[in-house]
Amino acid sequence: MNIAEHKLNLFRQIDDLPEESLIELEKIVSQLRVNKKPTSKRQIGCMKGVLVFMADDFDAPLDDFKEYM
Repeated sequence: MNIAEHKLNLFRQIDDLPEESLIELEKIVSQLRVNKKPTSKRQIGCMKGVLVFMADDFDAPLDDFKEYM
């Protein structure tokens, strides 16, 4: 199914909704549009130097999980 078919299917489903549901759907769609944040590309190495300490036993098994091992 291409995007045009998806849109047509969505419009058909919206046409069949009762009026109360249309109001709720409108609120949901407006929230989706407001919450859409612009995305930026990640840059390689942007966190370099942030982690300055890691414990020597970082990879050691945890005592809490001994019964599962």
